[in-house]
Amino acid sequence: MKPIWIVDDDQSIRFVLEKALLREHLPTRSFSNPRDVLAALEDATDEDAPQILVSDIRMPGGSGLDLLEKVKARHPGLPVIIMTAFSDLDSAVSAFQGGAFEYLPKPFDLPKAVELIRRAVQESQREQVADEGMSDTPEMLGQAPAMQDVFRAIGRLSQSNVTVMITGESGSGKELVARALHKHSPRAKGPFVAINTAAIPKDLLESELFGHERGAFTGAQAQRRGRFEQADEGTLFLDEIGDMPFELQTRLLRVLSDGHFYRVGGHSAVKTNVRVIAATHQDLEQRVKEGAFREDLFHRLNVIRLRLPALRERREDIPMLTRHFLQQSAKQLGVEPKRIADSAVLALENFAFPGNVRQLENICHWLTVMAPAQVIEPKDLPPELGLSRGTAQSDAAQPHAAPVASSLSAALMQAPSEHAASADVTSTQVESPLVWPAELAPVPNAAASGPLTGWELELEDEALTLLRAGHAEVWDLLSRRFEARLIQAALNNTRGRRIEAAHKLGIGRNTITRKIQELGLEKKIPIAAEE
Repeated sequence: MKPIWIVDDDQSIRFVLEKALLREHLPTRSFSNPRDVLAALEDATDEDAPQILVSDIRMPGGSGLDLLEKVKARHPGLPVIIMTAFSDLDSAVSAFQGGAFEYLPKPFDLPKAVELIRRAVQESQREQVADEGMSDTPEMLGQAPAMQDVFRAIGRLSQSNVTVMITGESGSGKELVARALHKHSPRAKGPFVAINTAAIPKDLLESELFGHERGAFTGAQAQRRGRFEQADEGTLFLDEIGDMPFELQTRLLRVLSDGHFYRVGGHSAVKTNVRVIAATHQDLEQRVKEGAFREDLFHRLNVIRLRLPALRERREDIPMLTRHFLQQSAKQLGVEPKRIADSAVLALENFAFPGNVRQLENICHWLTVMAPAQVIEPKDLPPELGLSRGTAQSDAAQPHAAPVASSLSAALMQAPSEHAASADVTSTQVESPLVWPAELAPVPNAAASGPLTGWELELEDEALTLLRAGHAEVWDLLSRRFEARLIQAALNNTRGRRIEAAHKLGIGRNTITRKIQELGLEKKIPIAAEE
């Protein structure tokens, strides 16, 4: 992993950050002045170039703001965190205007500093993956008539900045189409920013979209740019737009109308030049009739509509996609690509694929790992595909494969299979396999299918008691108690180290910090957390 570069004339600050980051397995390199940083950047190779730059503002021999300007001119994608004293917040504002990722006020809380640097690293890595995907990925695959319609539609839109609405079932590749539209548009050199409006809590979505001013709400320690500002001169992809809260739809309509918006807590209008591409698996016309989606926003977004057919509607592409995903999986795992027999391909063609292309990709990942031979036969396919009983028995005879197949079953069947509306279709579209993300779909927890344990029975009894008593907020009460005990147990296990506790629980560092505050656990954290 690339190192974190720390720039500060105070040796004690450098020492504390170095030790804290090394405990988190993050390599570091320290400098006492900006001149040495600029010289090192000149000589740095790709491997030892910085992943993140953390710099003080005021240092002998140069200003952190001047360093920020020079670094951004040479490495515009490098996240820079500015450290500043509380009395120097005006300089911090200047830093944000100069493109700083975030600021770190002095004196700082060490766990929060590490958490901030971790977040910068994660966003940096996501940007690198996205950039590589946009530049290195070949054009889309597909021989089905529906795919040819997609190619023609993207070609017709290649010189246009018009708003596009993409509809289709989950897993059919809506984001891939959005990326292709961006890549072949006049805005191709600008940023492509994607946000899933259904995946972000309602209270945070407004800030994510439009940004916020310092002090706009609890925890807003600095001004932050939203996705609309990040996508300026480029494309903003709003996935699952049908799930956007109704009150935010009005703000979105305003931005689409005149390109102006206000940050949360702000009083000055911000101007942005963004092309919006929206996507949904829902029937937006029906949502409008139900009063859950603004009709004027629907018409504003529905300028050009591309419908993505389900994989079962383009079965002739399954052989090509399967062989591509097998090649892709082998490359990622560093193994020899497996071949698939025609009989196994035929079995795949006869499957309905409720999870669409994403499900086919997951199956190919599974086969790369689990198929025993170099040539995949029908008996090697996961039993979730509903093949013959003999095949299922053959798989059952391999105990080592059974748990994986069982867990994969839930993952493969989790995607919804309802059709998105296809009325007023301007063009037909299919997914772009070569840009598909590589990660496997998450495997749902299967605990609900087994017998209840002691604590689960006690939880059920407690819920029944509260419900019978007419308690109005049973969910919130029991959820808070459950979360509090879970987080407290993890903190006790890690002796108060929040980042380690979050990692063990499988939640984000920001999440555990917020929950500790919401649940009032600060005073219950073991002493080691404050050391």
